[in-house]
Amino acid sequence: QVQLVESGGGLVQAGGSLRLSCAASGRTFSNYAMGWFRQAPAKERELVAAISWSGVRTDYADPVKGRFTISRDNAKNTVYLQMNSLKPEDRDVYYCAVTKSYSLRITEYNSWGQGTQVTVSS
Repeated sequence: QVQLVESGGGLVQAGGSLRLSCAASGRTFSNYAMGWFRQAPAKERELVAAISWSGVRTDYADPVKGRFTISRDNAKNTVYLQMNSLKPEDRDVYYCAVTKSYSLRITEYNSWGQGTQVTVSS
């Protein structure tokens, strides 16, 4: 099983940037595709971005396309989410998770981290 720890969240003004990190330990990190998700209170968790094990394939939710970039460093067992041009509606708890086979379906992911809060002030 893979253990995941997210970091990098915080408070930022609208238009600003944050970079989230997700550090993995346990089983071989490079065997897994990874995803970043977010969840607001009383709402369902949703996919933000996904990346294949090699980093070649990435996908983004429509609201973040052109603003967020997912990347990974398999040597450091870490996946990143660079978030630029942040908007107040990006305020959520952000989670990372793993999947054995690349997927955009949340049900295919497991080994969730504890989450990191992102707050964007207007």
